[in-house]
Amino acid sequence: MTKKLNTSVCIIGAGPCGLLLSQLLANAGIESIVIDRKDRAYIESRIRAGVLEQGTVAALEEAGVADRLHREGLPHTGFDLAFDGDRHRIDILALTGKNVTVYGQTEVTKDLFDRRFAEGQKFHFNVEDVRLSDLKSDTSTVGFQQDGATVEITCDYIAGCDGFRGVSRQSIPSDVLKTFERVYPFGWLGIMVEKPPVSHELIYANHANGFALASMRSETRSRYYLQCDLDDHVDNWSDEAFWEELALRLGPEAAANLQTGPSFEKSIAPLRSFVAEPMRYGQLFLAGDAAHIVPPTGAKGLNLAVADIRVLARGLVEHYRSGNDQHIDTYSETVLRRVWKVERFSWQLSTLMHQFPENSPFEKRMQRAEFDYLSQSEAASKSIAENYVGLPLE
Repeated sequence: MTKKLNTSVCIIGAGPCGLLLSQLLANAGIESIVIDRKDRAYIESRIRAGVLEQGTVAALEEAGVADRLHREGLPHTGFDLAFDGDRHRIDILALTGKNVTVYGQTEVTKDLFDRRFAEGQKFHFNVEDVRLSDLKSDTSTVGFQQDGATVEITCDYIAGCDGFRGVSRQSIPSDVLKTFERVYPFGWLGIMVEKPPVSHELIYANHANGFALASMRSETRSRYYLQCDLDDHVDNWSDEAFWEELALRLGPEAAANLQTGPSFEKSIAPLRSFVAEPMRYGQLFLAGDAAHIVPPTGAKGLNLAVADIRVLARGLVEHYRSGNDQHIDTYSETVLRRVWKVERFSWQLSTLMHQFPENSPFEKRMQRAEFDYLSQSEAASKSIAENYVGLPLE
């Protein structure tokens, strides 16, 4: 027997992207149902980035979930770029009048879950065999299996917030969907440690041995990364080996302040740039990682997803309030213009700060020349700062 449900918007994916959309819709009195193939505990445990643009903070304020962020988040007015031990600070506040806030994506997810559960959001967790149908009709259907039963949700619109490997993008016909991809020939080995960060701001470092990043989640919890081979494994890296290599890549100035200790999370993530076009097909809208991936250099993944949601939520709210479909009809074109600009910045910073195995001595000298130019040119530093704090929605 099939259980049949109905709602205005079915949101596939209960990560921060889908949760934020459900909250913004709920604030406007628009009903939604959220489904996910995992459960809340699993989703909240995922370790992700933690640098929030002002636009992301504004969206969380609009959603009503920014109280803890403002209490615990760390405002940052700049960050350092380092090259073979030389450091240059990008003063984002002086260059743009804006700052960013360090607050973990895990915490954003928890805050959104707490608010959505308190308000009675309808969730379906641990779903399987999700299938989308009637995407070009006035009403669409999302079907799935849950606890051995078949469930079908009829809805006006579907928001595909289910990540890179989700079903949403795969539901767009291959003769319609175009994808663009750059897979990088290395990964990031990341660890978490209960120690104060080596610096009160982030340090992005290019060393002959590879890239390193000194980041944090709080004043007592640090997040560090090392560039590594794609076929590397965490078992090859003891904590002692990681700390030794990190100190080398960050340089003696930073290493003097490095507090080491046992890691409580260690993982390797590959890097890629990816864009899918269009981001709308019929009644289906793609958002976040379902439509685009950026390398983590520059911390744009969550911020880009939130920008998608801000545009999509505005369009859906206007549709239900006044019948104005201008913003949902132009959703794909609007967000893709910004997506490609953010992809360019993440690609540019990744190209500058990593060691590429195929790079010739000429290309390595070009990296150094680019760093020197940034260090000496306020205009070049301002360009980096403008992208780092976040581009306008349109």
